[in-house]
Amino acid sequence: MTIKPLLCIIAMTLSFTITAAETAEKLLLPCPETPNCVSSQASDAGHFIEPFKFSGQPDDVWTALKNALLRQSRTVITLDADNTLHATATSLIFRFVDDIDVLMDTEAKLIHIRSASRTGYSDFGVNRKRVEALRAQLQQTGVID
Repeated sequence: MTIKPLLCIIAMTLSFTITAAETAEKLLLPCPETPNCVSSQASDAGHFIEPFKFSGQPDDVWTALKNALLRQSRTVITLDADNTLHATATSLIFRFVDDIDVLMDTEAKLIHIRSASRTGYSDFGVNRKRVEALRAQLQQTGVID
């Protein structure tokens, strides 16, 4: 066996791996079948929520988004890197934890968001209300449309 076919196979594998990694960075985790999740990348109406559209400078929008998240009760940002953010929100009484994932697409001028309960079946609309409250805060400050 010659080295050229082997190098071609390695190059194709690396190319696929890089493409898959780049694609994965632009996608939020899908929502489970349960109704305790909303996502701007969901394909079904029950889980879908509109992404945030912005027209200003991405850095200003990102800073405003983080500040708005931190103003929400019992919410902590646990990761902030490369236009990606993860935060957790803990309920007051039962201490249930919800995960909030945010992805900024600077080219499309969109902020994709997902808010989901870690446990249970229904959240009584808490995740949808959280995202809509965040949207309202950002609209009030004028950083999103």
